[in-house]
Amino acid sequence: MADRPPMLAPFRHETFRLLWLATLVSNLGGLVQSVGAGWMMTTLTDSHNMIALVQASTTLPIMVFSIAAGALADNFDRRVVMLIAQGGMMVVSLTLAALAFMGLLNPWLLLGFTFLIGCGTALFNPSWQASMGDIVPRADLPGAVTLNAMGYNMMRSVGPAVGGLIVALAGAAAAFAVNAFSYVPLLYALLRWKPERPPNKLPRESFGSAMWAGIRYVSLSPNLTTVLFRGFLFGFAAVAILALLPSVAREYVGGGAMVYGTLLGSFGLGAIGGAFLNGRVRERYSNETIVRVACVAFAISSAALGFSRDPLLSHLALLPAGACWVLSLSLFNVSIQLSSPRWVVGRALSLYQTATFGGMSAGSWIWGLSADALGPDSALLLAGAVMLICALVGFRLPLPQFNARDLNPLNTFNEPVLKLDLRPRSGPIMVMVDYRIGQEDITRFLALMADRRRIRIRDGARQWALLRDLEHPEVWTESYHVPTWIDYLRHNLRRTKADAENIDLIRALHRGGEPPVVRRMIERQTVPLRDDTPIRDTPEV
Repeated sequence: MADRPPMLAPFRHETFRLLWLATLVSNLGGLVQSVGAGWMMTTLTDSHNMIALVQASTTLPIMVFSIAAGALADNFDRRVVMLIAQGGMMVVSLTLAALAFMGLLNPWLLLGFTFLIGCGTALFNPSWQASMGDIVPRADLPGAVTLNAMGYNMMRSVGPAVGGLIVALAGAAAAFAVNAFSYVPLLYALLRWKPERPPNKLPRESFGSAMWAGIRYVSLSPNLTTVLFRGFLFGFAAVAILALLPSVAREYVGGGAMVYGTLLGSFGLGAIGGAFLNGRVRERYSNETIVRVACVAFAISSAALGFSRDPLLSHLALLPAGACWVLSLSLFNVSIQLSSPRWVVGRALSLYQTATFGGMSAGSWIWGLSADALGPDSALLLAGAVMLICALVGFRLPLPQFNARDLNPLNTFNEPVLKLDLRPRSGPIMVMVDYRIGQEDITRFLALMADRRRIRIRDGARQWALLRDLEHPEVWTESYHVPTWIDYLRHNLRRTKADAENIDLIRALHRGGEPPVVRRMIERQTVPLRDDTPIRDTPEV
């Protein structure tokens, strides 16, 4: 087996280095802002639920808008999308800081601004994560994802403490102002980056069609749906610690904003340790084993934090929680990226974010209500129990190993020469492929065609059917529809090198000296006078 590239290998690429350093500053500002918002809410209300909703207000937009953001990431220049997102968050943060300095904030207004910042994050994240495959080669992708997680958690280890110090010395408004200016380095780095965008032979998909194509692809990819479900469960249970930490700091540890910041810093310090362990752990253990152990360890940390009334013990309990957080989430992220072809990776990542952050949003609300009714300690114990359930689910739905299949485009499809002058919107198109299969090969053929059906529908086909000729039983016909001619071309260009194995195995069963016969037809009840009717002139040779 070939040696894995070292975790620091992505730093060989100048673009990755520059963007990574810029995101450190941006993440620091975001964490300072998070401390300011969480602590300001404790000064505006005594409700545990409202305090927990600060966390939910930043994760809810990621759940709601990520699918749309993923469609934008796959159909537009990702760099431009990221610039718009960062610029928008900077404007929102400046406005929030101004209102805070003037003393005009109330609990719901604060939630509204944190929600808008969450919307910017929802727009930014799919393009940022999908861009990793454009910045570094596939072999360095796990390292790049881990380094991004490590960078964030490096800032998590110091950012909350810095945020707590800023809030303690200058107030929450100053924390909001620091966040507003932290966007500047990343905006500069994105403006400097000039990515090479591969030429697209086809026009851009419509927005609705692009969103549905992403949902369809993921829903018909068993490995991806497993990762999404496990990510939802993990996010639902794990967010309890982050959502209730302000209440823990205030009521159980007896500290102020500074203690809250150091508690978050302990969580981030543990996450850095998890990032450094990531490569070694993945070499020795399966993905499922890593996540299962991480769930159990996180559950123990959650229970310890709930029982603890000692500041030192509370800080120590957060170290393994941070490590398990980054081990699990970075593994989920890499699994999604390595299991998705480039044409849909932004949408696949957005659906992963929808699932994971949807779990976090629901969890923030549920654990906040539980803390109001039972107390933060009982809510943390319940969250730990749910995390144990997440570990048990792995026995039924184990996490897949990283996909080693080649998901690059197959690039063997050539647009056929037609006799009708079709327009891109012409359709519906029906495609029929005739195979000749011997009686002894039928069982194998049907098994391969079942997988073929999934691939076809996943890539955009509709009304797929497999037919057998009654008069010539050796003849089998695969048929499917696509809405327009351009959809037919897009369907074939989505074929990956991994799909070629299925195609080759089916063709190996085909009997006869000629390849399977492919017939492409357009459905017509009447013939429009000015649409796809003229016969092309074919010059004689």
